Amino acid sequence: MTEMKVHVLSTGVMETDLTWLLLKGGRTIRDRHHKDDPVVWGDCPTHAVLIEHPDGKILWDTGVPRDWEQRWAPTGFQEFFPVREPVDGPGYLDTALADLELGPDDIDVLVLSHLHFDHAANAKMFPKAKIMAQRAELEGVKTITGEFAGAHLVSDYAGLDIEPIDGDAEIAPGVGVIFTPGHTWGTMSLRLDLPNDGTKIFTSDAVYLADSWGPPAVGAAIVWDNVKWLESVDKLRRIADETGAEMIFGHDAEQAKTLTYAPDGHYS
Repeated sequence: MTEMKVHVLSTGVMETDLTWLLLKGGRTIRDRHHKDDPVVWGDCPTHAVLIEHPDGKILWDTGVPRDWEQRWAPTGFQEFFPVREPVDGPGYLDTALADLELGPDDIDVLVLSHLHFDHAANAKMFPKAKIMAQRAELEGVKTITGEFAGAHLVSDYAGLDIEPIDGDAEIAPGVGVIFTPGHTWGTMSLRLDLPNDGTKIFTSDAVYLADSWGPPAVGAAIVWDNVKWLESVDKLRRIADETGAEMIFGHDAEQAKTLTYAPDGHYS
């Protein structure tokens, strides 16, 4: 197989009270108008993964939208997760792709770890791509009766033709998804088996932070089913033990400092 190239894309850094992500340390959830008294907020980076594969260009997740303030207004979450990057500047998905001389029409397959507004927000940018998500997620969002439920914003994905994935699955040789529900109905993690850099697992929100991973695993405020979440962490830990995989967590600001981001380098 021709060598894969894996590019980690920076797709917007949210700021938030980290209690949303980690239920320990005596933190309390505060909006942006109270972020400095007394609890100081932390960074909550988002990323996407572009896989240049012999079978085509595969994109994992899409980060936050440029119009986050207006788009998230129905949910109220713009007060709790403001995005640091200026809306007219770099740091979003489109500029991350452009840094690689790519645009939305170059993407063949878009795989969404789940349909929350910081992962699926830019899915409609890719009209030519085959879009995929876990069947349990697609069934779950059908139960939403209003504009949103929690961090699911219906307008992000309404009208898209999304192909269902059932459980663990191979997307292409060396590229697979791991069914890791708990955060949402159908959250998935991405497994990449790379010839040079070994196995890497991008957990998405199945594991937010290194502190969430533990052991012991530590839960968070935004979890649909805590039992399933713990089962998914155990599943990921078994796979990591078997493969020696590097775990790349969904929103870990400290780990993000250690990753190689496009266009400065890639994994292979």
